[in-house]
Amino acid sequence: MSLDTQRQSPPAAGGPRLGWPRRIGWRLALGFGVLVVLMLVALAQAIFQIHHITGVTQRFATGDMQRLLRVQALSLQTEGVGNALIRLINAPRANRVAEYADVDERNRRIDGIVESLADDLKDADQEQNLKRLVECRAAYAEAFIATADEIEGDNPAAAWKLLNARVNPALKTMLLESNALLQRERERIESQLDDAQRLFDRVALWVAGLSVLAVALAVWLGVRTTRSVVGPLEQLEVAAQRIAGGDYSRRVPMTRTQEVDRVGRALNTMTDAVAQRERDIEHLAFHDPLTGLPNRTALFNAVAPSHAPPNCLALMDLARLKAINETLGYTTGDTLIQQTAQRASQALQAAAASGLIGPEPVVARLSGGTFAALFSAPDRAAVETLRERIEQAMGAPVHCSGHSVDLSLTYGLADSGDPAQGATALPVDTLLRNAEVALHSAKRAAVGFAWHSEAQEAARLSHLSLLSDLRQAVATSQLQMWLQPKFSLATGRAVGAEALVRWQHPTRGFVSPAEFVPFAEQAGYITMVTNWMLEQALRTLAAWAPTHPELSIAVNVSTRDLQHKGFAERVAHMVEASGVPAKRLRLEITESGLMDDPTHSVALLHALRDIGTPLSIDDFGTGYSSLAYLQKLPVSELKIDRSFIDKLDQSPGTQKLVRAMTEMGHGLDLMVTAEGVETEAERETITRLGVDVMQGYLASKPLHGDKLQAWFDALPIQ
Repeated sequence: MSLDTQRQSPPAAGGPRLGWPRRIGWRLALGFGVLVVLMLVALAQAIFQIHHITGVTQRFATGDMQRLLRVQALSLQTEGVGNALIRLINAPRANRVAEYADVDERNRRIDGIVESLADDLKDADQEQNLKRLVECRAAYAEAFIATADEIEGDNPAAAWKLLNARVNPALKTMLLESNALLQRERERIESQLDDAQRLFDRVALWVAGLSVLAVALAVWLGVRTTRSVVGPLEQLEVAAQRIAGGDYSRRVPMTRTQEVDRVGRALNTMTDAVAQRERDIEHLAFHDPLTGLPNRTALFNAVAPSHAPPNCLALMDLARLKAINETLGYTTGDTLIQQTAQRASQALQAAAASGLIGPEPVVARLSGGTFAALFSAPDRAAVETLRERIEQAMGAPVHCSGHSVDLSLTYGLADSGDPAQGATALPVDTLLRNAEVALHSAKRAAVGFAWHSEAQEAARLSHLSLLSDLRQAVATSQLQMWLQPKFSLATGRAVGAEALVRWQHPTRGFVSPAEFVPFAEQAGYITMVTNWMLEQALRTLAAWAPTHPELSIAVNVSTRDLQHKGFAERVAHMVEASGVPAKRLRLEITESGLMDDPTHSVALLHALRDIGTPLSIDDFGTGYSSLAYLQKLPVSELKIDRSFIDKLDQSPGTQKLVRAMTEMGHGLDLMVTAEGVETEAERETITRLGVDVMQGYLASKPLHGDKLQAWFDALPIQ
């Protein structure tokens, strides 16, 4: 019901009676007006007989009595402010605001009474009392401020001390002066009343009659007004309690009283506003503000049709969203998210309408560019068809801010099993967890989508177990540093070695670096492994220094290490602590790792070069770096990836590429190293193409322990 409708609604049954106003103010004015008229009639009849008493009564009513009441109120407020201060000191911090308010209100009342009495007192003795009272009030105010400061400083002992030493004496003196003032006023009034009493006695009977009439009229007006006000107020109370309980459906009815009606209309307006606000809050709690889709909470609370409970969940992740936000701005990223949400929703609704999947699929945005679709499907073939339709819906590029951006999704799919085989629908949280595992697998495999499988679950648990063991592995020397020698093609002599990490697990045995290193990078544990490798390499170089100071050891640096701001400082500290010349420690950075954050990478490489540590670009040719970009890098070695060296002697086209890379490296004054050399034919080919250094099984496999020591002992002493 609208407010306009409420304003036009008729009053309660029966309507207003003639002669009885609808406004409380008019009712009170009418009642008191009648009483005043009666009193004026009584006074007019007796004016000639009790002219003097009329004057006395007037002075008493308008002056003396009011002054007496103010003086009496002054005594009460003075006495009450002391009690209020005691409550304030004893009150916990959470309740002090209300107690402060009580004290302040009493102080204001005292000041107001004192000010009014200063203009009204005519008695010299009373004026002297009032003057002393004002002086005591000033002393009290100063003591009160000091006491309040101690209270706010949570020093109740000091506050009590001030209360007893300064505040209470001031209040006591104020109370004595106010009581003296009160006593003097009472005596003056009593004297005047004695004079008037004799006059009142002569007209008492006549006035008593009028008084009885006035009282009867007042009682009648009071009962009538009370009935017309109390009832509607009770209705307002019930309505307020109903609103507090969350019931916004019922309206406050209109009455015969205008003031109550205004309050009722205000309550109805408030009810509408609160109801709308709660609807808005509930919508925000269960929906994504950017896309309007349900959020993660709503997904878990999704209620599907009873005849088709959801048995499939597809996670869809928008690729390259982080890069798009960083390069094209978050406005473009938001537009892509909105378009993805709209197209995915339309594709699922169309699939449901065609019968490919069950009715009422739920599409939710979980975070960033990740969306979830919860639905029922007869089999995996239907889900595959649905995925293809979503891919088709994402086919058209999105035009935003002058850019054309393609939408590409990665899918993680999970289901409850084949319903024909008796499989029951899994809980939504289980489906979501399984889909997340599948999505992670799809991203690693770069195939675009993956179904959840027990093998993925087992691998995930295994990787988690490995990561939990990795920290212990570093502390208990389970990790091993193996070295693969590097040889100059011109002289055939060793020029150094590349450090490779190996893990000898106490229960799993040998764990391949390909199995734990990628997950260690994702979990942030790779920094710990890199630090350990650097320490081992520097320790080995220190041991080689007396006999082979020309040899260097290269340690691989991960992308996560490049992102750490303090990496260069950490390397500098470790080199300085080892006593090994910085030029003997070589750091290898992959080309793809450099391209993840080129600006930061260049700054970090310059910082490492300033330390004196040589730098190498590992796996060159597999990334996307340009010649112009390479010119900015302070590196001294370019390592050609093994994929170019494998069967190089049989591939003239690849030989052209290797020659071009070699000439480019030499043009930049870089040493060129070929990785993965395994045959004599490959060695002869890279020698002919101008490569400087070779590394691979042809020269030596990675060595450790006794085999490494034997190789080292066989080296000619410089």
